[in-house]
Amino acid sequence: MKEFYAGAVPCMPLDVRTRQRAQKVHASLVEAYPDVRCELICANPLQLLVATILSAQCTDVRVNQVTPALFRRYPAAEAFAAAELRELEKLIKSAGLYRNKARSIREACRELVEKHGGQVPKTREELVALRGVGRKTANVVLGNAFNIPAIAVDTHVGRVSRRLDFTAQTDPARVERDLMQRFAPERWTMLSHLLIRHGRTCCKAPRPRCSGCPVLKLCPYPEKNFDD
Repeated sequence: MKEFYAGAVPCMPLDVRTRQRAQKVHASLVEAYPDVRCELICANPLQLLVATILSAQCTDVRVNQVTPALFRRYPAAEAFAAAELRELEKLIKSAGLYRNKARSIREACRELVEKHGGQVPKTREELVALRGVGRKTANVVLGNAFNIPAIAVDTHVGRVSRRLDFTAQTDPARVERDLMQRFAPERWTMLSHLLIRHGRTCCKAPRPRCSGCPVLKLCPYPEKNFDD
């Protein structure tokens, strides 16, 4: 448990009613989105790490269009580490921010080769030490590649969590902390996917689509929208 909370902000215990509402929301989202999963198509932890770096300000659909050729050209960390930067940039250009992402991928893989024998580490501390890897990316890898409970907070997770009154925070680490309080560790990884799917399909920005929302009766958000 200590590892899961590493770097998070200390928090106070919650009352039983708050936890029970969270459990009901979770059950409703699971029923509404039974097929939810990580949308990035990857065969191993390295591919997931690279794909998650590429996903910054880019859709998962676009990343999945880019990665097949990318992973054929660079099948291991050693190949990425030795990549010619212009060639790497060309392969990932359509994912946006390609110059910064190319440098981050190559440098992260060089660190994997130099410090980890070419393997993706299994701790958050080691992951966030890699270039271009923040807490969200580390949590995606921990939860989906290694089955280590972790909550990845993106814009969808943050927005939906605030509307559901699971948090009042905007800082991702504090949102993560509040969600970790409300949900059991075995639900953390899938919770991220559920909130992302709900944010993409129903609880949209700037206005949610409240008609037909699977958690409408459990949602305290005051600015509900039934005009969609």
